[in-house]
Amino acid sequence: MAEVDVAPTFGSELKDGFKPANAWVANGIAWLDDIQSFYRERSAIEKEYSAKLNALAKKYFEKKAKKSTSLSVGDTPTMTPGSLESASLTTWTTHLTTLESRAEEHDRYGNELVTKVADPLKVISGRFEELRKRHVEYAERLEKERESSYADLRKQKTKYDAACQEVESKRKKTESSFDKAKAQSSFQQQIHEMNNVKNTYLIAINVTNKQKEKYYHEYLPEVMDSLQDLSEFRTIKLNSLWTVAANLETSMLQQSLGQIQHLTQEITRNQPHLDSMMYIRHNMGAFQEPADKVFEPSPVWHDDESMAIDDPAKVYLRNVLNKSKSQLGELRREVDKKRREVEGLKRTKQNVRDGREQKDEVTVIAQLFMIQEDLHQADRKRLTAEVETSTITSVVGDVTLGARNHNFKSQTFKIPTNCDLCGERIWGLSAKGFDCRDCGYTCHSKCEMKVPAECPGELNKEERKKIKQERQEAANALLKPSNGPPDHVAELPALGRSETISSVNSGYAASAQRSMTSPSEETPPEIPSATRPGFTPAASTTTVRKNRVVAPPPAAYISELPGSTPSSNGSAEKKGKMLYTFEAGGDGELSIQEGRELVILEPDTGSGWIKVRAGYKEGLVPASYVEMLAVPPPSLAPQHTGQSARPPSTYSNSGSSIGGTVKKKGPAVAPRRGAKKLKYAEALYDYTAQSDAEHSMTEGERFVLIKEDPGDGWAEVEKGGVTKSVPASYIQAV
Repeated sequence: MAEVDVAPTFGSELKDGFKPANAWVANGIAWLDDIQSFYRERSAIEKEYSAKLNALAKKYFEKKAKKSTSLSVGDTPTMTPGSLESASLTTWTTHLTTLESRAEEHDRYGNELVTKVADPLKVISGRFEELRKRHVEYAERLEKERESSYADLRKQKTKYDAACQEVESKRKKTESSFDKAKAQSSFQQQIHEMNNVKNTYLIAINVTNKQKEKYYHEYLPEVMDSLQDLSEFRTIKLNSLWTVAANLETSMLQQSLGQIQHLTQEITRNQPHLDSMMYIRHNMGAFQEPADKVFEPSPVWHDDESMAIDDPAKVYLRNVLNKSKSQLGELRREVDKKRREVEGLKRTKQNVRDGREQKDEVTVIAQLFMIQEDLHQADRKRLTAEVETSTITSVVGDVTLGARNHNFKSQTFKIPTNCDLCGERIWGLSAKGFDCRDCGYTCHSKCEMKVPAECPGELNKEERKKIKQERQEAANALLKPSNGPPDHVAELPALGRSETISSVNSGYAASAQRSMTSPSEETPPEIPSATRPGFTPAASTTTVRKNRVVAPPPAAYISELPGSTPSSNGSAEKKGKMLYTFEAGGDGELSIQEGRELVILEPDTGSGWIKVRAGYKEGLVPASYVEMLAVPPPSLAPQHTGQSARPPSTYSNSGSSIGGTVKKKGPAVAPRRGAKKLKYAEALYDYTAQSDAEHSMTEGERFVLIKEDPGDGWAEVEKGGVTKSVPASYIQAV
């Protein structure tokens, strides 16, 4: 049979066959346990044989001692021979001594079988199994990465379908909208957005296909070749230990040298690749590589696979290309560095295997595997950047040439700031955007990739102010195709109560005081949908219009709550009555008997204690021990017809009714003083939650206020032990 120059490998011949190959290698490693068990049992037999040989020699030494004289000189010699023995006895003595030496050799051989063969086999088996498991983990990670790439592509396809659906929706709106110009502008903007999503989808297809190709032609074959190398390394180590066992037996049994040499020759004939060759020969099968991913048109927007190359799309592609090109050089250098490290460790491994270096080969293989993992991660990033770059340049060329890119940095805007691209407000203290270090261009994070590369360079304060105004005017011109500002452009809220108007998208307006529409009616402000927790743009496209609830004037909403300061329209003192007897237990507390009337000096601020006056004494008592007595209502009546006056609040810190004297059992023990004070809020209007992140409210309902409005039009309250969001303009602190 002709010799082959290069032995076949798992990676080149078996392709996607890691799992059966891994099972085969695992069986080979598990087999090492059977071999080491064999040598342990052989050791036990050799030691048992040694003990029997020693016992046999001792027995016949004792018999020889008793018969030595009679056998040497007879039973009745005339002259005692002393210590002399006959030649036959001397030969017999040598024979028994040789037997004792043979017994010592078998005992030593039994011990060496355990220490030099069985124990190393146990250690090697454990280390090989650990390396095999690392191969399995790495192969599973590669498979997850491949599936992740497919999943990401499916997500991009879903986004593209959604964008196409949105374009179709905008197109239908242009047919039925009263403001044709505005609807047409919105339609055109959505087409640009759809083209960007489409381009991202096409790029993702190329990236996925390239990653798939690398997976089946490089990543997985490398893992399988490494698995094959591990199996062959197991065979090499097994051969070396078998050789040790054979040499031990050779030194013990010189008379069996022919048989031991035959065993050694048989061992040396076991070449590492022969097992692999047989496995390959019996596992070769048909393999068909999965087809490349192709562009799939949306069912609602029939399009072809050509990339959009209009001006807005080129701006987006230029920014993507600029990012990819900026990363590509560093990634290539990192990949080259890792490749050199891998090649160096491979040479070291071969030197150790050939005996030219004295190192632990298992440790070297572990280091090589770790560097190969790092190389794989860096090469994936490089491949993605290269495919993105080549995909874009093949369609529109290198559009980054001559571009004046903005020097963006991530920024959190603490004052109201509009995006220079879309003109909308960058909402919230926690919502980050970008700010150009040179010219001051500001934009949303979502708008970064849509910003044209037209940075004028470093500007002074006056120039920044001037160009900022020009950019805002340009952005507003895109958003205002007709006379009058559109609803979705955020405006700074007016400070006057009568001039405050809530806007659909303005969290500042929503968090301001409620506007007075007339002396006799007030409407709850609309909720800032763009910043509502749990809000999604897809859900906002089909907003159901709800009629506003007409609320009574503020005077009819307000009633005195326990703990609030006396109103300016009445000077009557707040009074209460003790439900239980309270004994003072600390400084500043006041002992009062049950049923005693008292005057409320300071309300409960959340600590559970109130300051009262009983007679001439003043002090603190638990709020839950006091029943608030009814206060005559103020003489304010509704100023409009057809609207009944709102009844006074019946809330009480003690749990009792303000309007009556119905007692409610209070706690048996007073609350701990010095506890953290809580803030409370009361609902001004009814509100139905729009998502799981919001609380529903009824007018007059009270909550624990967790977090006030940070500027996005929402506040966080606790209800039933659960913290969620509510419109900040629908509640008031109490």
